[in-house]
Amino acid sequence: MNTATTRVCAHYESPLGTMLLAATDRGLAGLWFLGQRHGPDSRGWREDPAHPVLREAMAQLAAWFAGERTGFALPLDLQAGTPFQQDVWAALLAIPHGGTTSYAELARRLGRPGAARAVGAAVGRNPVSIVVPCHRVVGSGGSLTGYAGGLERKTALLRLEGALREVPAAA
Repeated sequence: MNTATTRVCAHYESPLGTMLLAATDRGLAGLWFLGQRHGPDSRGWREDPAHPVLREAMAQLAAWFAGERTGFALPLDLQAGTPFQQDVWAALLAIPHGGTTSYAELARRLGRPGAARAVGAAVGRNPVSIVVPCHRVVGSGGSLTGYAGGLERKTALLRLEGALREVPAAA
C-alpha cells in the first residue's frame, strides 16, 4: 500500500470479540480481531467511526453476524500485499458463503499446484478477515487448520455460515 495513504480506524464489537477496522480513501483496508496474529500497529491511525466506509462495513458486519447477509458489498483496498498475496486474496472472494476449500485446491485454482504452503501463508496474512473469507479455507480432508484470529473463531464463523455442523454427541 502507498504509505502516503492515510488510514482511519474504528472498533467494532462483534459476537466473537472486538475487531479493528481500517479504511483508506480507496476502501476497507483492514479488519482484524484485536490481538490476532499478524495484526497491525495502529498507532497514528485516526479513530473515525463516522467514516463512510467504516460505518457501512460495521452495518454490513452486524447484518452478516445476524444471518441477514451472506456477502459484503464494500470497496476494498488490498494494496498492502504482494502480487501473489493479492491473487490469493482475490481467490478467497470466490469461495461462496457456506462453502469451504482446501489450501491445496486454492493453489490449484491459482495455477500453482505445488504452492499450498505459500497459499497458506498468504491466507494467514489476509488483512480483511471475514469480508475476504479466509476462514473458509481448511486443510486437506476438511481439518480446521490455521486462522490468525484463533481456531475457536474459525469454527464459530464456519458454523455461522452453515459450513460446519455440530457433531452429535456419542450415545
